[in-house]
Amino acid sequence: MEYIRDYAMYASIFGMFSFCWFGWAQEDPRKSWRKYIGIASGVALLVCLLGVYLSVTNWDAPSALSNTGSFSQYLITVYIEFFVAGAGAFVLIKFKHKDYVAPWIAFIVGIHFIGLKSVFNDSSLYILAALLVAVSIISLFISRKLQVANSAITGIGAGTVLFGFAILGLIRYASV
Repeated sequence: MEYIRDYAMYASIFGMFSFCWFGWAQEDPRKSWRKYIGIASGVALLVCLLGVYLSVTNWDAPSALSNTGSFSQYLITVYIEFFVAGAGAFVLIKFKHKDYVAPWIAFIVGIHFIGLKSVFNDSSLYILAALLVAVSIISLFISRKLQVANSAITGIGAGTVLFGFAILGLIRYASV
């Protein structure tokens, strides 16, 4: 079953996190990239706000999370993600490997979408998971080759992937 409210929320949530990842990419990119990352961040925020508007105007529409079991599974998945991501980031910072925090977080965020596939009954979340995991791994090599912070490459990659899925949410919203 397709849920119009969930697609609006995809645009909102993925747009917001795209905005956040592009923000993180601004930690230490090449100077010539900053303007473009800033523009991408602003566009992602606009998509997020459109998604918020569509979500609010469709608040009474059915959602996959209306099912108590699905909502509980969603919360458990998110809580586990926050704990594992935070614990890993703490360890990386403690052992002076803070440059690996962004790829680590992207990896965990990617993995958490595997668990959310069954919550939303949406196989495209497997693709999102694979892309974010790929970004987290590939960013390690690209950042080294380009001699920029891992956060710049991870942020640009994760921001772009999440932006694409925010737009997909809008497309799916329009097609329901």
